[in-house]
Amino acid sequence: MLRTLAVINFCAFTASLSTRPVDPLIPPIASDFMVSSSTAAMLATAFAAYGLVQPVLGPVADTVGKARVMIVCLSVLTISSLLTAVVSDFWSLFALRMLAGAACGGSFPVAMAIVADLVPINRRQIMIGRLLAATISGSLLGAALSGIVADILHWRAVFAIIGVVTGCAVVLAIIGLRNLPPVPPQTLEVRAVIRRFGTIFRIPAARVCYIAVALEGVFLFGVFPYVAVLLAASGETRATIAGLILAAFAGGGIVYSLAVPYLLNAIGQKWIMIGGGLIMAFGLAILALQPAWQWQCLLFALAGCGFYMLHGSIQVYVTELAPESRSSAVAFHTFSFFIGQGVGPVVIGAGLAHIGAPPTLIISAVMLALIGLVSAHLLVRSQTSAP
Repeated sequence: MLRTLAVINFCAFTASLSTRPVDPLIPPIASDFMVSSSTAAMLATAFAAYGLVQPVLGPVADTVGKARVMIVCLSVLTISSLLTAVVSDFWSLFALRMLAGAACGGSFPVAMAIVADLVPINRRQIMIGRLLAATISGSLLGAALSGIVADILHWRAVFAIIGVVTGCAVVLAIIGLRNLPPVPPQTLEVRAVIRRFGTIFRIPAARVCYIAVALEGVFLFGVFPYVAVLLAASGETRATIAGLILAAFAGGGIVYSLAVPYLLNAIGQKWIMIGGGLIMAFGLAILALQPAWQWQCLLFALAGCGFYMLHGSIQVYVTELAPESRSSAVAFHTFSFFIGQGVGPVVIGAGLAHIGAPPTLIISAVMLALIGLVSAHLLVRSQTSAP
């Protein structure tokens, strides 16, 4: 089982390289294609196709097998990344980022469902934490190295490298995921799929999970595409610095993944969730003061740790919503999160344009604190009241 989990973690790592490499590249992409920064920032919205395909990918994975879905999606992600390196106009780039987002949707959500199939509930948050560490590491490298590669070579070289690495993951997945234990397949008939989703949505805890992660996407991840823009407004135009700030967020997530066993023993899941919301709120509230970029790195690291404290806890609840249709339950969790991420740049962009950066970030901070407090209370209560 450990070898299988290692393969799953590597596949999730390589797929996550594609999640955030665009964020530090908004200024050079906007310049190359002669579009505004706000238009280029919509590439983050394009990648939200990751979430849009989840209502399809989840039931398909429950029917044809999670490993098959992961291999096909990694193959499509490889092709889309290589094409992105040579694309000649902005809207083709937008379409390829949508395709990459949809393909990436068959990586982490399916991987989490496989881990939940293999690992008992008493060990699951720790193993999901390790999966998160692999995924976060990919996001860290994707964000940090994309800025460095763009400054040294060109932003197109970023996607050529990602395509090659992801192609290696396809080969490894074909070899390493051949012998997953069988799981009783679900039917893919449309009415049956709709009934399964309906059953999941009637669970109160499911609604709490899905709404909470959607709001996380809006009020935290909606800020990310504007990091480079806000830095440029203060005179810092290096893509490398924007990449380092975004990478610091992922670094905070790695701290969480290493600390989760100790946090569970020390304060328990409820206070992990509450603390996560408060830590995110603190990070954004201080960011509203627009400190030097070195302090912004620290604040994003804190926000990353807080985010994964809350988000990782919610994921454990999600994996137990409907064990017989686990891919479907996990898929709608991802769908909700990435809908939030797709809406987020629009909401935050409107806030920046109409009320400015400090009030927008303060409002986001308050919302994140409330998400942690409310979701912790409702989810723990649902768990203790379950028969």
